[in-house]
Amino acid sequence: MEKEQIKPFIARRAAKELKDGDVVNLGIGLPTLIPNFLPQGVNVILQSENGMIGMGPTPEEGKEDPWMINAGGGFVTAVPGASTFDSATSFGIIRGGHVDVSILGAMQVDEKGDLANWMIPGKKTPGMGGAMDLLVGAKRVILTMEHTAKGNPKILKKCTLPLTAKGQVNMIITEMGVMEITPEGIVLTEINPEFTVEQVQAATEATLIVSPNLKKME
Repeated sequence: MEKEQIKPFIARRAAKELKDGDVVNLGIGLPTLIPNFLPQGVNVILQSENGMIGMGPTPEEGKEDPWMINAGGGFVTAVPGASTFDSATSFGIIRGGHVDVSILGAMQVDEKGDLANWMIPGKKTPGMGGAMDLLVGAKRVILTMEHTAKGNPKILKKCTLPLTAKGQVNMIITEMGVMEITPEGIVLTEINPEFTVEQVQAATEATLIVSPNLKKME
């Protein structure tokens, strides 16, 4: 798979996990591509932890409103019926369990569903932001990420970087496959037909459980 195909491929598959009417929080980077691939008839309500619900698409160049940004500082628009509010109210929505799905990126994730996605020791970081609250408060957590980083596995037996939250990840979607976190371990439920099960396992430190109903990833 060509490098430029990876992110759209992952985003397209992740979009299939969203249902009409879901309140969804998208992390920065790859997750922001997901609304471009929503199936016809599926409309989701995008929430941003800096104080907005009802985010619309990225504005056209030259039509940006400096007062309308997402939590990552990117320009956004608002759909009819959108609301803005203070960040305390926004986190009340998140902590109150009103976000149906949170889709984030990851530096590392392990077979227990622990996630590290906010810092590398020794490197400057702006802070964790709302990631910890989103992981604990959302009803479902999906990770969208490339399977490896510079050839090194990101899906581990145990995370080695500082954790964002423990045991909160439900699903992992990469360019190689779709995996679900279960009490027994990580189950490979879908595979990109460009790869074999052996190749996916070789790129994964954690031992994968191959579903007996393994499907082709589309």
